[in-house]
Amino acid sequence: MSNQVPLLAARGLAKRHGRTKALRGASIELGAGEILAVTGASGSGKSTLLHCLAGIVRPDEGSVVYAEQRLDQLPEKRLSELRRTEFGVVFQFGQLIPELTALDNVALPLLLAGVRRGKAHERAGEWLERFGVRGQEALRPGEMSGGQAQRVSMARALVTGPKVVFADEPTGALDSLAGEQVMTALVHTARESGTAVLLITHDAQVAAYADREVWLRDGVVSEDATALEVAQ
Repeated sequence: MSNQVPLLAARGLAKRHGRTKALRGASIELGAGEILAVTGASGSGKSTLLHCLAGIVRPDEGSVVYAEQRLDQLPEKRLSELRRTEFGVVFQFGQLIPELTALDNVALPLLLAGVRRGKAHERAGEWLERFGVRGQEALRPGEMSGGQAQRVSMARALVTGPKVVFADEPTGALDSLAGEQVMTALVHTARESGTAVLLITHDAQVAAYADREVWLRDGVVSEDATALEVAQ
């Protein structure tokens, strides 16, 4: 990170799931337009960290500040609004709505924001084209390949012009070729639109697409992998 004020910053995050401590004082910063990879083994707390940063769950301790707003203190209504307009989220298995076509899945965030159907469909089509799945508008998730579905998920995450996209193991369910194509499309589109990306992954090849990489182990974040080994 430079000396500029980060777009998103967390300090001292702690989060328990029952008796398990998923986060133990994690701190992290994301700059505007930056692509940051958070890597770590399965069970290290990566998804919990993403959920706290995106305002999906509240940490038990610590703070999350986005654009000078304390996400951990905002009411749920405001958090939901941010997730509709300024945040985009991509999960490992896409989580597309099975009954909707690709076009309607991508248009849905716009429709929820009050955009008229014709305009929402027009913009959704433009984003499907950016991700290389133009011509697949009428397909439903069950009719798509894994790579197609993930591209549609990314188009949906970016269609509202968010400031931050949170991508949780976005290539985890794909083969290496499809994963490479999806990551290339995501990075190119994020660069083009100036969107910051927080990328959760256990794959070094996926992390290589990022501007910067940090490591998470047992709920603690470090920019030095060897420091984690010493600390533990």
